Amino acid sequence: MPKLRVLLMSFGLFLVFGISNGAISALAQSNPRFVPLGGAAKGALYVPDSGPPPHVAFLVTHRTSNYMTHTSTAQLSTRGFMVLGMNSRFDNNDALVDWEDIALDVRAGIRYLRSQPGITTVILIGPSAGGPVVSYYQAVAEKGPAYCQGLNKLTECSSERLAGFVPTDRADGIVYLDPTLGSVSPLQSLNGSVRNEHNPANSINARLDPFSVRNGFNPDGDSVYSEDFVKRYSDAQSRRMNNLIDTALKIKADIEAGKHFPTDDDAFVFHRGSAELADLSTGVLCCTLNPAKLLKNNGTIQDCCIVKTVRVSDPSGRESDASFEGTRFFTLTSFLSANAVRSTNSLDEIDWCSSNSSTVCAVATISVPTLVMSMQGHNLIRDGERIFESSPSADKAFVVVEGATHGGAACTECTAVTGVDYSNARKNIYDYVAAWTNARF
Repeated sequence: MPKLRVLLMSFGLFLVFGISNGAISALAQSNPRFVPLGGAAKGALYVPDSGPPPHVAFLVTHRTSNYMTHTSTAQLSTRGFMVLGMNSRFDNNDALVDWEDIALDVRAGIRYLRSQPGITTVILIGPSAGGPVVSYYQAVAEKGPAYCQGLNKLTECSSERLAGFVPTDRADGIVYLDPTLGSVSPLQSLNGSVRNEHNPANSINARLDPFSVRNGFNPDGDSVYSEDFVKRYSDAQSRRMNNLIDTALKIKADIEAGKHFPTDDDAFVFHRGSAELADLSTGVLCCTLNPAKLLKNNGTIQDCCIVKTVRVSDPSGRESDASFEGTRFFTLTSFLSANAVRSTNSLDEIDWCSSNSSTVCAVATISVPTLVMSMQGHNLIRDGERIFESSPSADKAFVVVEGATHGGAACTECTAVTGVDYSNARKNIYDYVAAWTNARF
């Protein structure tokens, strides 16, 4: 669904995934407490009203969205856990993001939770673009600033700014809920047919236009693109992103050389950034590559088969891409540190570790127990599987939730197509997280 993904990536708008404020209050009758964490980071602490005092605490966060009332805060506190819904210092403003500082915000949240009476275990939750946040944090906590440094990096972190990590700053586990791949998301959303950044309206390469019926676009439903088109388009997306990166790096070098004004940072804006093939076609990123666990609506696990998406394509991306909604507003810093990655093909040939906002790169260094849950009613199934495959953890699991949307709700429009009931999707997600946690901690 391109409109949702555009909002997630560009503006970090306030999201409460599929459940109203009133419903959250009714579920989590624990009078959540506001928690200032310093550095403009903040959170809301949820504690169960009854039952034994919790010894496990979850921290859920995102790069820019308001997660103080994220669905997990209510769902997990009612299952006996302490939960901190945390906002980074960059909430609601992607243009302000300086990626390495997010690690300091998460660290403050971890330290706060470890200071709570009875808490012995802290688990990170990374929903959506929270996935790259918690991955980056844990990689730095386990490996130190060396993880985010090197000549291959578009931006390097500072050992001085990230000083002071101690072993207790490491989380004890990570749960991913339909995680994104981080900086790969803007790459895969670029309109690869744009030939001139200064004239994006009239410089479209017709052979690469994803909104051309001749290339497979269906303005009324699911588009069907040939393998050749997908390959050429994905290559073109990489070329465009690499050119944008080169432009940004040149401006940054000019600033450092005293040849550019402003003298510290600058705006970095480009258009037509809402043209992801997977939003338009269920044939792109359709499924897992290998048999995977499917958490069925009745709570059982099917573990035999390739899992295919049941999402419904949204052809309205054509209008979004050509409108103001498809415009990306960054600074040089927020673009290079959190929204850019090198590649030669946006789907299959990505230089994962060129970006510190890469979930795959970070996960490859993380050793703690890891649970990856992807939602069958969205287009991130393969992303979740790739994250799972990249993890070296001796205790890792990957499961797809039948008929769940990106936010974890039941996909009613999917039911209208498939005729399958997905009404237990959200309950199944958090029952599974609770069972996975209790079995280990």
